[in-house]
Amino acid sequence: MAFQSSVISAQPQVTVTQYRVSSGLTDWSSNVCDCCEDCGILCASFLPCILACQVAQDHGDSCCLACLPGAMIALRTSLRSKYHIEGSVCDDWVVMACLPLCGLCQMAREQKTRGLK
Repeated sequence: MAFQSSVISAQPQVTVTQYRVSSGLTDWSSNVCDCCEDCGILCASFLPCILACQVAQDHGDSCCLACLPGAMIALRTSLRSKYHIEGSVCDDWVVMACLPLCGLCQMAREQKTRGLK
């Protein structure tokens, strides 16, 4: 029996592949304080009940939604869900409780950006 000499000239290589898992969530198309980005929406905020009615109707809800307590928080949460926008109900509550007109304008801008108006 003859022995063959085997010389190892290369080490096996290990390849590490990283996968990034996307949650599919996006950000709002504008910041909550970007009220001056759209003068038409900004002017409409002087009559918030009409702007809220328009946002609700564009979302497929009743115009009366704007008159119900807490409904604008629910509308904001629903818009986030529809457009896969990152955030939480708590975030929605803080925006609509502390900056209700800015939050309303942001929702209207989002609908306009997404092509609903």
